[in-house]
Amino acid sequence: MTLPTGLGLPDGAAAVVTGVVRPAALHSSLAVAECATASVAGCLLAAAELAHARTGHRPRVTVDTAHVAAAVRSEALLRDPTGHGVPGFAPLSRLWPTADGWVRTHANYPWHRAALLRALFVPDGPDDTVLPLVAQAIKQRPAAEVEQLVYDAGGLAVAARTTKQWRSEHPPDDAPLISIVPLGAAPGLPATGQLPASGVRVLDLTRVLAGPVATRMLAALGAHVLRVDDPERPELDSLTVDGVLGKASTLVDARTGEGLETLHRLAAHADVIVTGYRPGALDRYGLAPALIAERHPGTIVATLSAWGTTGGWDARRGFDSLVQIATGIGWAAGNGTRPGALPCQALDHATGYLLASGVLAALTRRARTGEAAHVSVSLERTARWLLEQGPRGAGDPGVDDPDAYRVDLGGGWTGISPPGSLDGRPLRWPHLPASYGTAAPTWRRVFTG
Repeated sequence: MTLPTGLGLPDGAAAVVTGVVRPAALHSSLAVAECATASVAGCLLAAAELAHARTGHRPRVTVDTAHVAAAVRSEALLRDPTGHGVPGFAPLSRLWPTADGWVRTHANYPWHRAALLRALFVPDGPDDTVLPLVAQAIKQRPAAEVEQLVYDAGGLAVAARTTKQWRSEHPPDDAPLISIVPLGAAPGLPATGQLPASGVRVLDLTRVLAGPVATRMLAALGAHVLRVDDPERPELDSLTVDGVLGKASTLVDARTGEGLETLHRLAAHADVIVTGYRPGALDRYGLAPALIAERHPGTIVATLSAWGTTGGWDARRGFDSLVQIATGIGWAAGNGTRPGALPCQALDHATGYLLASGVLAALTRRARTGEAAHVSVSLERTARWLLEQGPRGAGDPGVDDPDAYRVDLGGGWTGISPPGSLDGRPLRWPHLPASYGTAAPTWRRVFTG
């Protein structure tokens, strides 16, 4: 297992890894299991290093590969009070044949669904009515044309490419897997507690999977995480539990003067601000990394994007399923005639743990040198990391038992516990039951008293 670099880990840092190398649930022709385990192990080792910087003690890290396999499928393994799972992709979020290939759409959010229909001149209606009309409209057009039409309309569609095609259009840059660059002087960290990130305040401006995975892991490692969502763009029902595990969740409309003032009041008292919107999307709210450093000096800023900050697609929206298709993962995981998919939202989850790793490493740097930092990751860069590992053979035999890692989330819900342990103590989700959008937009009322 090759750990992510750039985390400032000491020579010889290693986690105790138990279980088979390639759990059956993560069977793939690519190194999905290996990258998932490495991203979780790197995160926990970065947490251990932060603990050492704050207390002088470096906890022992243990990772169970079967637990990792369950954790990176957490949204699929979530169960409601009746014992049922929650819906995944919407009917119009799928792979479609085109006149010359394939295209993947993402229409889980209602505004993206509306944009897709608008781009293809399909009148709105029930899914079973519009689905054949969308299929016909896409089948008549080349994949690249569908991609452009839908993006121009504000929707999401990506033509299936091979890795060679993607790299010819978007030559790989030299961006590290986890970028950590200085962002000015910073005060010391709050008083320590039982966990590496105890007392650290994290303002969570992310949604869907990768960002929430990162911030909930920081919560499991002791951080106070306050997630903020736009009341006009609420989260999907399927993610209102899994996406707010371990956190407080509030709603703030930053388009109003009062809301923007509230958001910056929260930012002023945060140690870390994590954003998951495309580059430039939050600049108008004063939340670009340089603007945060100027207005709220000493804050660690962590940014997550789909396509990175170079290459021409940096301003585009994107999701794991689209990045898989664009970068060649779809064809690498396919059967030669139709693109396939990874056994889980591997880019989202791996990138989430990588982002958390970078935040923890930045906190360690702040504790030791009094310096803040800007941490950045992207789904596209994680896709490149996965592809760089080369092909893999069959997974290890056996049947995984994800229920071995199932825990009560409150309110009748159950899900997967955070992966890993420190000094033999398993991590746990704090702040349960998860409750979307119900907390007051303040640190004091949520995390004190």
